[in-house]
Amino acid sequence: MIAPFNRDGEWLRCQLHSHTTNSDGEATADGLIEHYVRAGFDVLAITDHWHITTAAHDELVLLPSSELSAKLEGRGDFDADVLAYGIDVLPEPREEFPSIAAAAEWIVAQGGVAYLAHPYWSGLRAEDYLAAPALSGIEVMNAGSELLQGNGLSAVHWDDILHLGGACLGIATDDSHYPGQDSRLAWTVVAAPERSREAVLEALRNGDFYATTGAAILGIDVGGGGVEVRCGPARSITVRSGPWDGCRVDAGPYAMNWRGRVLDRRHDGAITRARFEPPEYWRWGRVEVVSVEGATAWSNPFAVD
Repeated sequence: MIAPFNRDGEWLRCQLHSHTTNSDGEATADGLIEHYVRAGFDVLAITDHWHITTAAHDELVLLPSSELSAKLEGRGDFDADVLAYGIDVLPEPREEFPSIAAAAEWIVAQGGVAYLAHPYWSGLRAEDYLAAPALSGIEVMNAGSELLQGNGLSAVHWDDILHLGGACLGIATDDSHYPGQDSRLAWTVVAAPERSREAVLEALRNGDFYATTGAAILGIDVGGGGVEVRCGPARSITVRSGPWDGCRVDAGPYAMNWRGRVLDRRHDGAITRARFEPPEYWRWGRVEVVSVEGATAWSNPFAVD
Protein backbone atom coordinates (compact mmCIF):
# COMPACT_ATOMS: atom_id res chain seq x y z
CA MET A 1 0.00 0.00 0.00
CA ILE A 2 1.42 3.40 -0.95
CA ALA A 3 1.30 6.56 1.17
CA PRO A 4 -0.87 7.95 2.59
CA PHE A 5 -3.01 4.81 2.71
CA ASN A 6 -0.32 2.93 4.66
CA ARG A 7 -0.10 5.60 7.38
CA ASP A 8 -0.99 5.04 11.03
CA GLY A 9 -3.16 7.67 12.69
CA GLU A 10 -6.48 9.08 11.56
CA TRP A 11 -8.12 10.64 8.53
CA LEU A 12 -9.02 14.30 9.00
CA ARG A 13 -11.65 16.08 6.93
CA CYS A 14 -10.13 19.45 6.05
CA GLN A 15 -11.64 22.62 4.61
CA LEU A 16 -8.69 24.60 3.27
CA HIS A 17 -10.25 27.64 1.59
CA SER A 18 -12.94 29.81 3.19
CA HIS A 19 -13.78 33.46 3.79
CA THR A 20 -15.44 35.58 6.49
CA THR A 21 -16.50 39.18 6.99
CA ASN A 22 -12.80 39.92 7.56
CA SER A 23 -12.50 39.97 3.75
CA ASP A 24 -15.31 39.13 1.31
CA GLY A 25 -17.29 36.42 3.10
CA GLU A 26 -20.82 36.57 4.50
CA ALA A 27 -20.24 34.84 7.87
CA THR A 28 -18.28 36.03 10.87
CA ALA A 29 -15.26 33.96 11.86
CA ASP A 30 -17.15 32.46 14.81
CA GLY A 31 -20.13 31.70 12.60
CA LEU A 32 -18.01 30.01 9.95
CA ILE A 33 -16.21 27.91 12.55
CA GLU A 34 -19.52 26.69 14.00
CA HIS A 35 -20.83 25.97 10.51
CA TYR A 36 -17.93 23.63 9.71
CA VAL A 37 -18.04 22.03 13.17
CA ARG A 38 -21.70 21.14 12.60
CA ALA A 39 -20.81 19.84 9.13
CA GLY A 40 -18.39 17.32 10.66
CA PHE A 41 -15.05 18.82 9.66
CA ASP A 42 -11.86 18.28 11.64
CA VAL A 43 -9.69 21.08 10.24
CA LEU A 44 -10.49 24.58 8.97
CA ALA A 45 -8.27 27.13 7.25
CA ILE A 46 -9.89 30.57 7.16
CA THR A 47 -8.11 32.13 4.19
CA ASP A 48 -9.37 35.70 4.17
CA HIS A 49 -7.56 37.96 1.70
CA TRP A 50 -4.55 39.55 3.38
CA HIS A 51 -5.88 38.73 6.85
CA ILE A 52 -5.04 36.04 9.40
CA THR A 53 -7.82 34.89 11.72
CA THR A 54 -6.54 33.57 15.03
CA ALA A 55 -9.07 31.39 16.80
CA ALA A 56 -9.34 28.18 18.78
CA HIS A 57 -12.04 25.54 19.10
CA ASP A 58 -12.17 22.30 21.08
CA GLU A 59 -13.54 20.29 18.15
CA LEU A 60 -11.66 21.85 15.24
CA VAL A 61 -8.01 22.34 14.31
CA LEU A 62 -7.68 25.93 13.05
CA LEU A 63 -4.84 26.55 10.62
CA PRO A 64 -3.73 30.20 10.61
CA SER A 65 -3.89 31.01 6.91
CA SER A 66 -4.46 33.71 4.31
CA GLU A 67 -5.02 34.18 0.58
CA LEU A 68 -2.29 36.38 -0.88
CA SER A 69 -2.16 37.88 -4.36
CA ALA A 70 0.64 38.11 -6.90
CA LYS A 71 1.12 39.94 -10.18
CA LEU A 72 1.01 38.11 -13.51
CA GLU A 73 3.51 39.69 -15.84
CA GLY A 74 2.09 40.55 -19.24
CA ARG A 75 -1.51 39.78 -18.29
CA GLY A 76 -2.86 43.31 -17.73
CA ASP A 77 -4.83 43.78 -14.53
CA PHE A 78 -5.16 40.05 -13.86
CA ASP A 79 -3.41 38.56 -10.86
CA ALA A 80 -3.01 35.18 -9.16
CA ASP A 81 -3.92 34.03 -5.66
CA VAL A 82 -1.70 31.89 -3.46
CA LEU A 83 -3.03 30.08 -0.39
CA ALA A 84 -0.69 30.47 2.58
CA TYR A 85 -1.13 27.78 5.23
CA GLY A 86 0.46 27.91 8.67
CA ILE A 87 1.67 31.51 8.68
CA ASP A 88 1.39 33.76 11.75
CA VAL A 89 2.31 37.11 10.17
CA LEU A 90 1.64 38.97 6.94
CA PRO A 91 4.21 40.78 4.81
CA GLU A 92 4.63 44.51 5.19
CA PRO A 93 3.60 46.45 3.27
CA ARG A 94 0.47 44.44 2.51
CA GLU A 95 0.50 44.63 -1.24
CA GLU A 96 0.54 42.01 -3.96
CA PHE A 97 3.77 40.18 -4.57
CA PRO A 98 5.68 40.83 -7.81
CA SER A 99 5.24 37.18 -8.85
CA ILE A 100 3.75 33.85 -7.82
CA ALA A 101 7.28 32.62 -7.13
CA ALA A 102 7.95 35.51 -4.73
CA ALA A 103 4.70 34.85 -2.86
CA ALA A 104 5.38 31.13 -2.50
CA GLU A 105 8.97 31.71 -1.40
CA TRP A 106 7.85 34.18 1.27
CA ILE A 107 5.22 31.75 2.60
CA VAL A 108 7.69 28.87 2.85
CA ALA A 109 10.25 31.15 4.54
CA GLN A 110 7.67 31.74 7.30
CA GLY A 111 7.36 27.99 7.85
CA GLY A 112 4.15 27.79 5.85
CA VAL A 113 2.89 25.76 2.90
CA ALA A 114 1.91 27.40 -0.41
CA TYR A 115 -0.77 26.23 -2.87
CA LEU A 116 -1.91 27.94 -6.06
CA ALA A 117 -5.61 28.81 -5.88
CA HIS A 118 -8.18 28.11 -8.64
CA PRO A 119 -5.87 27.92 -11.70
CA TYR A 120 -8.74 27.57 -14.19
CA TRP A 121 -10.74 30.45 -12.72
CA SER A 122 -7.62 32.64 -12.70
CA GLY A 123 -6.69 31.84 -16.30
CA LEU A 124 -3.36 30.38 -15.26
CA ARG A 125 -1.08 28.05 -17.22
CA ALA A 126 1.25 25.21 -16.34
CA GLU A 127 4.18 27.57 -16.87
CA ASP A 128 2.88 29.85 -14.11
CA TYR A 129 3.10 26.99 -11.64
CA LEU A 130 6.43 25.67 -12.89
CA ALA A 131 8.02 29.11 -12.49
CA ALA A 132 7.30 28.97 -8.73
CA PRO A 133 9.12 25.91 -7.32
CA ALA A 134 8.25 26.75 -3.71
CA LEU A 135 4.60 25.85 -4.42
CA SER A 136 3.48 22.46 -3.11
CA GLY A 137 0.47 22.12 -5.40
CA ILE A 138 -2.77 23.50 -6.77
CA GLU A 139 -6.49 23.42 -6.11
CA VAL A 140 -7.62 20.67 -8.46
CA MET A 141 -11.19 21.50 -7.43
CA ASN A 142 -12.43 24.89 -6.24
CA ALA A 143 -16.11 24.20 -5.60
CA GLY A 144 -17.15 27.86 -5.37
CA SER A 145 -15.78 28.61 -8.83
CA GLU A 146 -17.33 25.42 -10.20
CA LEU A 147 -20.72 26.21 -8.65
CA LEU A 148 -20.90 29.81 -9.83
CA GLN A 149 -19.08 29.76 -13.16
CA GLY A 150 -18.19 26.18 -14.12
CA ASN A 151 -14.45 26.81 -13.99
CA GLY A 152 -13.40 25.24 -10.71
CA LEU A 153 -11.98 21.93 -12.01
CA SER A 154 -8.28 22.28 -12.87
CA ALA A 155 -7.45 18.65 -13.70
CA VAL A 156 -6.19 19.62 -17.17
CA HIS A 157 -3.86 22.20 -15.63
CA TRP A 158 -2.67 19.55 -13.16
CA ASP A 159 -1.91 17.05 -15.90
CA ASP A 160 -0.12 19.70 -17.94
CA ILE A 161 2.17 20.42 -14.99
CA LEU A 162 2.83 16.72 -14.45
CA HIS A 163 3.38 16.10 -18.18
CA LEU A 164 6.08 18.79 -18.12
CA GLY A 165 7.86 17.11 -15.23
CA GLY A 166 6.63 19.30 -12.38
CA ALA A 167 6.02 18.04 -8.85
CA CYS A 168 2.45 19.01 -7.97
CA LEU A 169 -0.08 17.93 -5.33
CA GLY A 170 -3.83 18.51 -5.65
CA ILE A 171 -6.28 19.69 -2.98
CA ALA A 172 -10.05 20.22 -3.15
CA THR A 173 -11.73 23.15 -1.38
CA ASP A 174 -15.00 25.03 -1.01
CA ASP A 175 -13.65 28.58 -1.31
CA SER A 176 -16.80 29.36 0.64
CA HIS A 177 -18.11 32.93 0.80
CA TYR A 178 -21.77 32.08 1.52
CA PRO A 179 -21.79 29.11 3.92
CA GLY A 180 -24.79 26.88 3.43
CA GLN A 181 -24.81 27.63 -0.30
CA ASP A 182 -21.20 27.25 -1.45
CA SER A 183 -19.92 25.09 1.42
CA ARG A 184 -19.55 21.36 2.19
CA LEU A 185 -18.99 20.76 -1.53
CA ALA A 186 -15.29 19.82 -1.72
CA TRP A 187 -12.64 18.99 0.85
CA THR A 188 -9.26 17.37 1.44
CA VAL A 189 -8.88 14.19 3.51
CA VAL A 190 -5.55 14.20 5.34
CA ALA A 191 -3.81 11.21 6.92
CA ALA A 192 -2.20 12.50 10.11
CA PRO A 193 -0.61 10.88 13.16
CA GLU A 194 -2.42 13.40 15.38
CA ARG A 195 -4.96 16.21 15.28
CA SER A 196 -2.58 19.16 15.23
CA ARG A 197 -1.56 22.12 13.12
CA GLU A 198 1.92 20.69 12.64
CA ALA A 199 0.66 17.29 11.50
CA VAL A 200 -1.74 18.78 8.95
CA LEU A 201 0.90 21.12 7.54
CA GLU A 202 3.35 18.24 7.18
CA ALA A 203 0.71 16.21 5.34
CA LEU A 204 0.09 19.13 2.96
CA ARG A 205 3.82 19.34 2.27
CA ASN A 206 4.25 15.61 1.70
CA GLY A 207 1.03 14.73 -0.12
CA ASP A 208 -0.44 12.56 2.64
CA PHE A 209 -4.03 13.19 1.56
CA TYR A 210 -6.56 12.86 -1.21
CA ALA A 211 -9.01 15.43 -2.57
CA THR A 212 -12.73 14.82 -2.93
CA THR A 213 -16.24 16.12 -3.55
CA GLY A 214 -17.62 13.11 -1.66
CA ALA A 215 -16.12 9.96 -3.20
CA ALA A 216 -13.73 7.87 -1.09
CA ILE A 217 -10.36 6.31 -1.94
CA LEU A 218 -9.55 3.57 0.57
CA GLY A 219 -6.25 2.25 -0.72
CA ILE A 220 -3.80 2.18 -3.64
CA ASP A 221 -1.31 -0.67 -4.15
CA VAL A 222 1.46 -0.40 -6.73
CA GLY A 223 3.52 -3.43 -7.65
CA GLY A 224 3.83 -6.49 -9.82
CA GLY A 225 3.35 -4.42 -12.93
CA GLY A 226 -0.02 -3.11 -11.82
CA VAL A 227 -2.02 -0.63 -9.77
CA GLU A 228 -4.82 -1.84 -7.49
CA VAL A 229 -7.42 0.60 -6.15
CA ARG A 230 -9.92 0.14 -3.31
CA CYS A 231 -12.66 2.73 -2.97
CA GLY A 232 -16.18 3.49 -1.89
CA PRO A 233 -18.97 2.32 -4.26
CA ALA A 234 -17.99 3.74 -7.66
CA ARG A 235 -19.37 4.04 -11.15
CA SER A 236 -15.84 4.39 -12.57
CA ILE A 237 -12.16 4.33 -11.57
CA THR A 238 -9.52 5.93 -13.76
CA VAL A 239 -5.73 5.89 -13.59
CA ARG A 240 -4.26 8.88 -15.43
CA SER A 241 -0.72 9.40 -16.63
CA GLY A 242 1.11 11.09 -19.51
CA PRO A 243 -0.30 12.33 -22.83
CA TRP A 244 -2.37 9.78 -24.72
CA ASP A 245 -2.45 7.48 -21.70
CA GLY A 246 -4.91 6.23 -19.14
CA CYS A 247 -6.73 3.19 -17.75
CA ARG A 248 -10.38 2.90 -16.73
CA VAL A 249 -13.03 0.50 -15.48
CA ASP A 250 -16.74 1.29 -15.54
CA ALA A 251 -19.62 -0.18 -13.58
CA GLY A 252 -22.14 -0.09 -16.44
CA PRO A 253 -23.03 -3.52 -17.85
CA TYR A 254 -22.20 -2.45 -21.41
CA ALA A 255 -19.34 -0.05 -20.62
CA MET A 256 -15.88 -0.67 -21.96
CA ASN A 257 -12.98 -1.33 -19.59
CA TRP A 258 -9.51 -0.26 -20.74
CA ARG A 259 -6.31 -1.74 -19.29
CA GLY A 260 -8.17 -2.72 -16.13
CA ARG A 261 -10.50 -5.26 -14.60
CA VAL A 262 -13.00 -5.12 -11.76
CA LEU A 263 -12.05 -7.30 -8.79
CA ASP A 264 -14.97 -6.61 -6.44
CA ARG A 265 -18.47 -5.23 -6.91
CA ARG A 266 -21.37 -4.39 -4.66
CA HIS A 267 -24.70 -6.16 -5.20
CA ASP A 268 -25.89 -3.27 -7.40
CA GLY A 269 -22.80 -3.45 -9.63
CA ALA A 270 -20.90 -0.54 -8.06
CA ILE A 271 -17.15 -1.10 -8.14
CA THR A 272 -15.22 -1.31 -4.87
CA ARG A 273 -11.89 -2.76 -6.08
CA ALA A 274 -10.12 -2.85 -9.43
CA ARG A 275 -6.70 -3.63 -10.86
CA PHE A 276 -4.99 -1.84 -13.73
CA GLU A 277 -2.07 -2.81 -15.93
CA PRO A 278 -0.44 0.37 -17.26
CA PRO A 279 2.20 0.17 -20.01
CA GLU A 280 5.78 -0.46 -18.94
CA TYR A 281 6.90 3.03 -19.99
CA TRP A 282 4.66 4.77 -17.43
CA ARG A 283 6.58 6.59 -14.71
CA TRP A 284 3.74 8.13 -12.73
CA GLY A 285 0.00 7.83 -12.26
CA ARG A 286 -2.87 9.38 -10.37
CA VAL A 287 -6.28 7.92 -9.53
CA GLU A 288 -9.73 9.42 -10.04
CA VAL A 289 -12.79 7.72 -8.53
CA VAL A 290 -16.34 8.73 -9.45
CA SER A 291 -18.88 7.53 -6.89
CA VAL A 292 -22.32 6.16 -7.70
CA GLU A 293 -23.72 9.56 -6.70
CA GLY A 294 -21.42 11.36 -9.16
CA ALA A 295 -18.87 12.75 -6.67
CA THR A 296 -15.16 12.58 -7.53
CA ALA A 297 -12.01 11.81 -5.55
CA TRP A 298 -8.45 12.50 -6.75
CA SER A 299 -5.30 10.84 -5.43
CA ASN A 300 -1.96 12.59 -5.56
CA PRO A 301 0.52 11.44 -8.23
CA PHE A 302 2.59 8.35 -7.41
CA ALA A 303 5.46 6.48 -9.05
CA VAL A 304 4.55 3.37 -11.04
CA ASP A 305 7.98 2.28 -12.34
